[in-house]
Amino acid sequence: MLTSNRESGFGRYDAMLEPLRPEDDGIILEFKVFRPQKEKSLEDTVEAALKQIEEKQYEAALTAKGFRGERIRKYGFAFQDKHVMIGSA
Repeated sequence: MLTSNRESGFGRYDAMLEPLRPEDDGIILEFKVFRPQKEKSLEDTVEAALKQIEEKQYEAALTAKGFRGERIRKYGFAFQDKHVMIGSA
């Protein structure tokens, strides 16, 4: 089940894929646009997205439903014009 911009933990995640079966993985997606005044590279923007997922504890909605931490995948996306970089935690 796909949801977006819902509260979880201490903020609102960009997108979450909640598995319909407990044996499947949940996925949290955070999207960021590269801003040269804040980050030096797309890699820094990806790291900022992943850091935000952790700091704001976006996995709380999934763990509250009984999904274990090792079954929750976290992805940070960084965009700059037509360039995209994806990282995971």
